[in-house]
Amino acid sequence: MITPRMFTSNSFFLVRFSDIQELQILHFVLFLVIYLVALTGNLFIIATFTISQHLHTPMYFFLMNLSIMDLGFISVTIPKAIVNSLRSTRLITYYGCAAQVFFLLFFMASDFFLLTIMAYDRYVAICDPLHYEMVMNRGACIQMAASAWISGFFYAALHTGSTFAITFCSRNVNQFFCEIPQLLKLSCSNTYLIEVAALAFSACLGSGCFGFIVVSYVQIFRAVLRIPSKQGRQKSFSTCLPHLFVVSLFLCKGIFANLKPPSSSISSLDHVVAVFYCVVPPVLNPVIYSMRNKEIKAVLLKLTVWRFSTKNKMSVFHL
Repeated sequence: MITPRMFTSNSFFLVRFSDIQELQILHFVLFLVIYLVALTGNLFIIATFTISQHLHTPMYFFLMNLSIMDLGFISVTIPKAIVNSLRSTRLITYYGCAAQVFFLLFFMASDFFLLTIMAYDRYVAICDPLHYEMVMNRGACIQMAASAWISGFFYAALHTGSTFAITFCSRNVNQFFCEIPQLLKLSCSNTYLIEVAALAFSACLGSGCFGFIVVSYVQIFRAVLRIPSKQGRQKSFSTCLPHLFVVSLFLCKGIFANLKPPSSSISSLDHVVAVFYCVVPPVLNPVIYSMRNKEIKAVLLKLTVWRFSTKNKMSVFHL
């Protein structure tokens, strides 16, 4: 029989942003607003692709998958932080902590793999436009997206399994969510080999994807600069800039997450860095693609006009 004491002993304790109740409420409100903004933006991208038939192209198909990944990524940490702030608790179960680690790695790795595939999509579209429809056909796009999801799954499973195979001497995680570097600090045994192996494996995958993106865009820029008309160059660049912004944001997220100075104590810098790489990309990605994409802005304008006209008709009907 499982007792409450046994349940607590198998749990972890996360860090509070503040012990002052008023500040906890403030954190609750801020996180809730940020989460709703990310939810609205990414659901808009998904709904736009689903509703608009003329957006059923490879680029928007991958963009929809990216929005799903961003939704999943921010939903792993923020709802739990919101509930903890509202209930003034620090508790997270052992399996809940393992699930956080797994899904964080799953969505983050899948995100990067998909950004690599999107770079290839832009390469084919600009450097080999005559064969674009044949190369990036429906079946190929589905297979590429599925490979990103599956690769992210195995990457997350490998790292989560190796992390939770160790024995923990403490249950106090120095972060507002379960993070691998903070969990490794709680180990009773020497985790040096685990850290080196995980870092080496991640570095190899990350370097390979990043190198592929760089090579793709070198070829893209060479092809674009050969376009004789200024309008043609601008049009080609406009389809690449959102992707470049998102890749840059992802790389900044990785740098902030992995290259911050190590510390055994709780610091405000750790919280700020964690909020940056967990919250900012899912919020900004829909904004970047919406602001730089004429098709999405056109759909948004149509929806706004339709909603405004519907409201006017309803008001006239009531009069």
